[in-house]
Amino acid sequence: MTKPAAYELAQVNIARLKAPLDSPQLKDFVDALDPVNAVADASDGFVWRLQDESGDATNIPVLGDEWLIINMSVWRDTNALTAFMYQGQHRELLARRREWFERVREAMVALWWVPAGHRPTVAEAEERLLHLRAHGPTPYGFTLRTSFPPQEAFPVLGAGEGAGAGAEAGQVAEDLGCPV
Repeated sequence: MTKPAAYELAQVNIARLKAPLDSPQLKDFVDALDPVNAVADASDGFVWRLQDESGDATNIPVLGDEWLIINMSVWRDTNALTAFMYQGQHRELLARRREWFERVREAMVALWWVPAGHRPTVAEAEERLLHLRAHGPTPYGFTLRTSFPPQEAFPVLGAGEGAGAGAEAGQVAEDLGCPV
């Protein structure tokens, strides 16, 4: 019998829209959301994804910017996530992302390990992404190119609750082991 994993991989990616979601420019993207989400939900290694009553996350605010949309999910591991990302319709959408989203210089994707069964909040995702932007890849927030194994995972911290010495709500404490 296989022992259940102690950690699962959380991922967040945000994108800055070039036009409103209901515009003709974004029609192909919006039309593809339900089918791509259905493929994700059925993928080997998929655990959970952020969604509202409509079944997606396009109306969930992120980083206080109405032009940003969020996608957040939890997967068994990096292999499961990449197998989904780079195949089928999702791969086709990735190839067309410049039609719908602004090109930005800062990190828009962050990964981190969570205890099995934990479902990250938007505030947690924002914290991990901002940490990645400020410090580069660390076990607290990393990328597929520079990933870390789950045994180096940092504890999940709620905004303001046990966030470490000197941390304010939504900030990362200095004592989290970030080498910078």
